[in-house]
Amino acid sequence: MTGTPEVLDVREIPKRDRHPRIFQRYSELEVGESFVLSNDHDPLHLREEFERDLPGSYGWAYQHQEPGDYRIQITKLASTPLPRVLVDTEDLIAEHSGGAIWSITVAERDLDANIIELAPGDGIDDYAGPEVDVLIHVLEGDGRLRTEVGEVALTPGAVVFLPRRSRRGFRAGDDGLRYLTVHRKREALVIRPAVPLA
Repeated sequence: MTGTPEVLDVREIPKRDRHPRIFQRYSELEVGESFVLSNDHDPLHLREEFERDLPGSYGWAYQHQEPGDYRIQITKLASTPLPRVLVDTEDLIAEHSGGAIWSITVAERDLDANIIELAPGDGIDDYAGPEVDVLIHVLEGDGRLRTEVGEVALTPGAVVFLPRRSRRGFRAGDDGLRYLTVHRKREALVIRPAVPLA
């Protein structure tokens, strides 16, 4: 980009509207272009949002830092958000009480992903699946997937397809069960204690 970057002064904009306006302006940039954000405070939460959704694909350079007067040059370095590692499952230690122990938090996305952990013997009661297909990948432990006509063994490495609306229920084995789910965005699954099998 040639010339002086445009200034986006958000100091008179209501706080609830500032971040959407800033991200809108960022989305309009071409690669290599930038704008200068003028704000009344150090926008740390905004920087966290940029890091969550656009790590490595933007530039952030303070030009001025004084109470009531912060100016940051924000530059678009890539045409889209960059591929990246979201979580290392080896780092998810077993200090959780079960349920979703990790969820994707990227704001702009077309899919949901969660890591579900069930303690030994715990489970998810039988239910009719949502209107989306779900893929699960068993990471650790073992268990059983209940279907309308039988059970499927769940062991580490298994990749299981759950067709939309299919009946399913889960029970962890003696070592508990941890698995990754991936599906189109939908309402979150609520995990409740399992009802003992008859």
